[in-house]
Parts: sequence; structure tokens; C-alpha cells
Amino acid sequence: MSIELVHAIRGNMVETIYRGDIAVVNTEGDLLYKAGDPVNKISYIRSSAKPIQALPVVASGAVENFGLTEEEVAIFCASHSGEEEHTSTVRSILKKIGLDESYLQCGSHPPLYRAAADELVRQGITPSEVHCNCSGKHSGMLTLARQKNYELNNYTSIENQVQKDMLQAMATCARLNPEDIVLGVDGCGVPVHGLSVYHMALAWANLTTPKYLPDDLAVAAKKIAKAMIAYPTKIAGTGRYCNALIEVGNGLWINKSGAQGIYCCGLLDKNIAIALKIESGVGIAGYSAMTETLKQLGYLNEDQLASLRTFHNPLTKNHRKEAVGELKSVFKLEKC
Repeated sequence: MSIELVHAIRGNMVETIYRGDIAVVNTEGDLLYKAGDPVNKISYIRSSAKPIQALPVVASGAVENFGLTEEEVAIFCASHSGEEEHTSTVRSILKKIGLDESYLQCGSHPPLYRAAADELVRQGITPSEVHCNCSGKHSGMLTLARQKNYELNNYTSIENQVQKDMLQAMATCARLNPEDIVLGVDGCGVPVHGLSVYHMALAWANLTTPKYLPDDLAVAAKKIAKAMIAYPTKIAGTGRYCNALIEVGNGLWINKSGAQGIYCCGLLDKNIAIALKIESGVGIAGYSAMTETLKQLGYLNEDQLASLRTFHNPLTKNHRKEAVGELKSVFKLEKC
């Protein structure tokens, strides 16, 4: 059963309670620490899957064949804010693989970064697929299709080998059979993978300490981690938690958010990873809980915590900019 992880406090009263589940797992599959019931909590991993979905792309040899850069590998893993550094990187990938934006099937929305969205309005530009936060992942899917000569027009379908390869990568990392993974449709139109919070953490443990992965995936995992650490702002964007947490880690971990309160983090070659799900799907509660988890495990010092304060323990302010409350993690990890 999910437990209380985070409280929104106003004055002296708990105004809102965010329940959820957390798993801390090693590559052997041991559940080291937990909060709630992560073994039985099933959810979609959403965009926290992206670095794992990038594995078959990088393992295919496409990076070398098309001359892709680390920045371009990083954006395969992104839920980006639609800033110029993101859209230009996606366009660069498409150009290198001989395609244009018309091949993207992720749908469109205004950039998540307000200034970038406002700039499009000023210029009279309608947001296109390249501005979608998932366009980096989709450019990776198209890259795999080009490299392997898979069908391009239906690359988002589970019947396409692109999606079968990505499902197999998730199954391999999570040590599940593909048929054991629940399939839905993500916000950008591709299959999304449903599994327990425990198996999410196991998948990330194998991603970030890939000693049990097949050699091609293990090499790809290290390249992906290196790219994410080198270019953290490609993963999210201005003011976002994902790049802030990567930067604070100084090369010790990689991490990625997922919609509806999913968050995953894996420590590189340390044989440990964390996954969590906020039951109500509120992302900011997940940021607080992930930061608190790393703190309780001893991986964040006071200076690092201070730099993450606006995500870990943000103040609630009224319209007069007065502090009237705070968001606070209240759980204690249970050693298993």
C-alpha cells in the first residue's frame, strides 16, 4: 500500500498529502530499501523509459554510421523544453539521417519553456513536432529505423520492429519477458511500458551498472550515461529538475522524470538505482521525494541539498511573495 511521502504545509496545517511508493534496488534484484509497496505498485514508466529506449538506437551502430554527437545522443533521452538548443539538435539529427520534420509523429505543443513559447508567438510561428518535448526520442526512433531499414511510416506502432526492439530493451533491463510488460499509448503516440516500481528500479540499476547486460547494450548504456552527464540541459531545459539533479551529481548518477509522478535515478557503476511513483501523479512531489531518498542514502551533502532546495523543500508563496508554507518529504526509507 502506498504511504505518505510528501506533505504540502500551509501555516501549521498539512493541506495536501502525496502518497507513493519507492524502490531502491541493485542489479542482483535485491530490494535494498523501500517506502510503501513498490513490488506490487504497477504503473507506466512514462518518460523515465527514454534512456532505456535509447539503448537499441546506440547499440545499432547508428551513432557512428551517421556521425551523431554526444549532444544528439543526450536528446534521445530528453523530455525537453522546446528551447533553441533542443530544436536545433533534433533538426541536426534528422538532417544527418536524411529525413525532415515531416517524418516525426510525436504531435506538437508549445515549448514547455515559457520564453521559448512566447518567442514563437512574437514571430508568428506555429509550434511543430520538433517543439514537442518527446521529439528527441522520436528522432532516435527514426534513427534506429534508418539504421536497420525498418519501416518509417508506422514507426510508432507496436507492430513496428523499432518498438519491438525498445520493448525488448526494457524487458532485458527489468528482467521480464516482453509479454509481462503492460502496454499502453504514451502522450506522444508510441507504446508506453507498464511495470512495477520495483522493476523500474531494477531496469535502471541495469542501465547504470550494466554488468549483466549483453555486451552491445552495456557499451550503449555507458555512452548514453556519458552523454547525459556531459549535456544535462539537453535532457530537460532551463530551470528544470532533471538537469539540476544531474549537474549536482557531478557524474555520479543519471536521472529522468516520467509523467504522472514517476522518477528514476541510477548511480553509475555503484550497483544501485531508485524508482518512485507519486500516486496522484504530481511531479513536484516526486522531485522532493527523489531528493530526500538520495539524502537518506547518504549521496547528497548539505551544499548539494541547498542547491536543490527549490525542488526538495520549496516554499509556498502568496501573490505578495510572502512565504506561507512549504513542500516537505516526511517518509523514512525502510531497510529490507
